Amino acid sequence: MGGAVGAIPILVAALVLSLCLHGCRSVQELSGVAGTRTHLQDDTKKHEVHCSRERSRIAWKIIEEYLMPFVEQEQYEISSKCRLHSDNDMFREQEQHKIHVETNEWRCGFCKKSFRAEKFLDQHFDNRHYNLLNYSQGQCLADLCGALHCDRMVESKKSKTKCNPAAAARNHHLCESLADNCFPTNQGHSASRLHEFFLRQFCDAHTCTGGKKPFSRGGKAVGIEFLCNSEVFVIKFKAIKCPLPGCLYIDSDVVASVLSNGLFASKRNEETHPRLETHPKNRAEDKAFIDEEG
Repeated sequence: MGGAVGAIPILVAALVLSLCLHGCRSVQELSGVAGTRTHLQDDTKKHEVHCSRERSRIAWKIIEEYLMPFVEQEQYEISSKCRLHSDNDMFREQEQHKIHVETNEWRCGFCKKSFRAEKFLDQHFDNRHYNLLNYSQGQCLADLCGALHCDRMVESKKSKTKCNPAAAARNHHLCESLADNCFPTNQGHSASRLHEFFLRQFCDAHTCTGGKKPFSRGGKAVGIEFLCNSEVFVIKFKAIKCPLPGCLYIDSDVVASVLSNGLFASKRNEETHPRLETHPKNRAEDKAFIDEEG
């Protein structure tokens, strides 16, 4: 009887030890499940990009059209620390691998898959090539849209909205900080000229008093393609308002008037006089002359 009583504490200790081991194993298993869930959540968050691809694309288009021609003309190299530098656009590598085959066909430059619209290619990049995004802090070009007047480039926002003085002041401050950071006036004459140009081109328009428009100094060279007598001609010209030496300014209204008058005059002449056959060699020479850039 005494031996049986003495064995009870041993049995109790064994039972407690067994329960402890089982409990520890359960805790470890639960921890493992929780850890897996956390890992999955981290992977899910990895796909979330809190930066507008569309507005970043608009911002880069503005930089490319209304800033870079002048920077290149000055032969100035923008520092990678400047937020306007291409390295500071998280979507830049993906955007450079877009192939616009034709109107309804876009192709991925990484895996060669084709899509019928750019938005579907964007979704493909988000789902399949998200590892190529640059997540570094300060890499969202869309954050600069206020300073760069992105809304003016969006056709759906042509209607005028009431100016907000506080927003205009914030955008003006951001604009000036970009000018100071990207074109320090102590970095030589080119930097000083570009600093002044940036203020006039982008910053002056951030006001509610009116009278000043963004991109007042023009943009890069553009081309107009038109059809005349069943032949396609391209007229190229520089649309830059001479902020720097050697620029040519062409007013868009004047160009439109010239093209309109020229095309309608050609039509009137055809109606008045029978069309004369022109020697192919002469037509080729005429086309080459028009294609030449002034």
